[in-house]
Amino acid sequence: MTASPSQYDESAPRPGSPLPGGAHLDSTAHIMNRISTQLAAQLSLVSLDGRRRPGPPALVVVAHGSRDPRALSTVRTLLDRVRDLRPDLPVHLGHIELNEPLLTDTLAGLEARGTAEAVLVPLLLSRGYHVKRDIPEMAGAVAVRTRVAAPLGPHPLLVDTLYDRLVEAGWRTRMTETERRESAVVLAAAGSRDPDSAVDTRRTAHLLAQRLGVPVVPAYATTATPTVPTAVRALTARGRHRIAVASCFTAPGRFATECAQAAPWIASAPLGTHEAMARLVLHRYDRSAAAAGNSNAA
Repeated sequence: MTASPSQYDESAPRPGSPLPGGAHLDSTAHIMNRISTQLAAQLSLVSLDGRRRPGPPALVVVAHGSRDPRALSTVRTLLDRVRDLRPDLPVHLGHIELNEPLLTDTLAGLEARGTAEAVLVPLLLSRGYHVKRDIPEMAGAVAVRTRVAAPLGPHPLLVDTLYDRLVEAGWRTRMTETERRESAVVLAAAGSRDPDSAVDTRRTAHLLAQRLGVPVVPAYATTATPTVPTAVRALTARGRHRIAVASCFTAPGRFATECAQAAPWIASAPLGTHEAMARLVLHRYDRSAAAAGNSNAA
């Protein structure tokens, strides 16, 4: 039953109203809810006889690193979303280069705390040198048992994020046949010399094209070809005059900015902290952790 206004204590703070010290009731309730959830998760690790059950492997999200401060802020916020979705899971951050903490330092800290296992989830969107060589070599320097998960792409959850970012930028979800024949998308990615990276990016472009119903051409900011301006010119020559650039970058930075500037129509924002990205990180973690468990059982 809904209470009438007279049933409330007028002296009590209402939801969203300031509390002493500038806090708000909503934010305080959120903090208390997180504390309660984390406490329940810790208690679930204790069996009825008082012995501690083994906890899940730690999740270490491995970001590339960037000189742009917006990238680190974005990654940290994304990790907070992951923690909100899975409060019982220890979530850590490590970088390949440029930002702290480096992956080696994060893993050394886990080793010092007695963590036995960790799953490393690359915050990268395709296979390449970092996934195949850099991350495994950095992980090999510590005693913690590690397993490197697959990169985030290609995957339908990645396509969900790309689609939503395009819609936010002004992509029309309903088009006439004439508009559809004139529209196309350039999927702007970082680029790599590894051929598997191009395979993954083409697969992501194919999945996005199926979702949008228009051609999606992969293009690259560096190393690989075609570049974004070259892809735009090729589509224009084919009569596609409404060309959007879909930013296939995890966070803002130089490459994302340069690719967006080449858009003749609209450009989407980087993938960022979209909820589907947080769920994709957990999906990669779960698949890798399950594979490790099956291997140990065998």
